[in-house]
Formats: sequence, structure tokens, C-alpha cells
Amino acid sequence: MSDYIQAWQCIGCGKIEAPQTCIGVCRDRKVYFVGKDEHDAALAEILRLHARLDQAAESLLRFEHAKPHPKQWQRAYEALRDQARAVRAMLQAD
Repeated sequence: MSDYIQAWQCIGCGKIEAPQTCIGVCRDRKVYFVGKDEHDAALAEILRLHARLDQAAESLLRFEHAKPHPKQWQRAYEALRDQARAVRAMLQAD
């Protein structure tokens, strides 16, 4: 869990005050800030997950376009099943 800092940001000029609002001439709203390291780690995790989802979507295209040859449905089914298991294992990794 990341630590955050509560501050106040003016809705007009954008200035930031912490730990409390200024003398009252601005209209402030509460904002929260996280450290750069926590932000970078979260962003890296998001990018990693997007890459895995892209891999899964690409693998799923095989199912969309699959059309077994006559009398080959059993072999095609087994191949698609094995590929589905591989995609599921890839998504469950980590």
C-alpha cells in the first residue's frame, strides 16, 4: 500500500498548500499525492498487465478464426483446448 500526502489545491490558480488550506482567498479542493517511486511502480505494473492482456487477446484470435477440416474436429478441439490452457496459465502466472 502506498503512502500518500493530503494537500489542498486551488481550483483557480492551481497552487498547492499542505498540510492545510491557505488564508481563504482561494477556493481549495482536497487532493492526494503519492511519491514518484510508488507512481512509477504502479505504472510499470499497469504496463506489464496490459502487455499480458494483449498477448491473451492475440492468442484468442486463434479461437475466433478456427475452422476444423471435415472429420478433424476432435484434433482441432484438442489443439484449441491446449492453447486455451496455455493462455490461462500465462494469465495466472505471478
